[in-house]
Amino acid sequence: MPPEMPIKEVSPRKLRGAAIVAAVIVTIIVITGLVMRKSDDKQLRDWTDDQAIPTVAILKPGKRGNVATLDLPGRLEPFSNASLYARVSGYLKSWKVDIGKPVKVGQLLAEIETPDLDQQLLQGKADLASAEATAALAEITAKRWKLLVDSKYVSKQAADEKIADFMTKQALAQSARANVDRLKTLKNFARIVAPFDGIVTARGTDIGALINGGSGSGVGISPGTGTGSGAGSTGGMGQELFQISNTKKLRVYVNVPQTYVPSIRPNTQAKITVPERPGQSYVAAVASSAQAVDMASGSTLMQILVDNAEGELLPGAFANVSFELPHDVVVLSVPASALMFDKAGLRVATVGADNKVVLKTVTILRDLGKIIELGSGLAPDDHIIESPPDGIATGDTVRIAQSAKKPDGTANTRSNGKGLY
Repeated sequence: MPPEMPIKEVSPRKLRGAAIVAAVIVTIIVITGLVMRKSDDKQLRDWTDDQAIPTVAILKPGKRGNVATLDLPGRLEPFSNASLYARVSGYLKSWKVDIGKPVKVGQLLAEIETPDLDQQLLQGKADLASAEATAALAEITAKRWKLLVDSKYVSKQAADEKIADFMTKQALAQSARANVDRLKTLKNFARIVAPFDGIVTARGTDIGALINGGSGSGVGISPGTGTGSGAGSTGGMGQELFQISNTKKLRVYVNVPQTYVPSIRPNTQAKITVPERPGQSYVAAVASSAQAVDMASGSTLMQILVDNAEGELLPGAFANVSFELPHDVVVLSVPASALMFDKAGLRVATVGADNKVVLKTVTILRDLGKIIELGSGLAPDDHIIESPPDGIATGDTVRIAQSAKKPDGTANTRSNGKGLY
């Protein structure tokens, strides 16, 4: 058997040295891990913060200079319009004119049979005859008593009573006469006549219909919408029998945006077109302005008078009105996607030189669909965020997207700040 190897004893000093070396190595490894972990955390935070900054595309407002015309929708209305109601009750005896027919002032349109009124008139005439006879007898009596006073046969007091009785009877006769005149006047209203030259645009009755005497209410012009005069609610006081319109000249009501009001004054030329007559236009001029801005729409009602002697234009129809502006008007426009609407109102997000967001309140002049013309709030040199992200606020930092390239290699105007046009 081989001899056993002797076991060498390790001195305590060497053991302590080895332990120290191992502790140092472990410490270095731990410190290195902590440093690397801290560096990774910092890089992660920097990356997260960098990703939190939104990247946006910017552009400048589009500018339309030398605007010569302004196209707006309008509504054609008759120069004068009347809804005719019956002042007496009865039954429609006959009507003479149907819709679409021209009429002259005073022309008979319909007749109403009034049996109740006829009886009242007969009774009134009888009451008048009785009152006149009584007054005549009282007059003769008063004269006789006056002669008796002169002869000293009766007292002056008795004669004065007879004279007073005559005056009372005379007043009653005048009242009866006034009642007969009133009933005759009402009888005249049984004939419905045209108040002016025009055409019949509506007929709301027929032969034998029960007619309730009264008048309509709510007839007039509605400036807020530009609609013309017409029949409103009759409130149960009668029915509209006819509607007469003077269409030889028409009124056109247009709501003009506030920004353009100073440019459109009386006598400003306007060209009117209607869908049913393509390629044909009618020249007119602004007659008057409401001289007030409607708070709901931010526009002013304008009235235009257009000649319609040939009857080509139809009252109540839609019309496109093109105004000739007397001087140049510069309008700024933005894409519809740039608009922001919240509790603060309508705003647009712009970017300053330090890439900080500034929200600006704007007003809309015209909505053209994808493009919105603004009335106020922006300057021509503003840089607009094309599609602002949700929650963006004044003071936020953004990153500007690189200019996109078209297939031909030129810069895209949607990101190089040259505008929309």
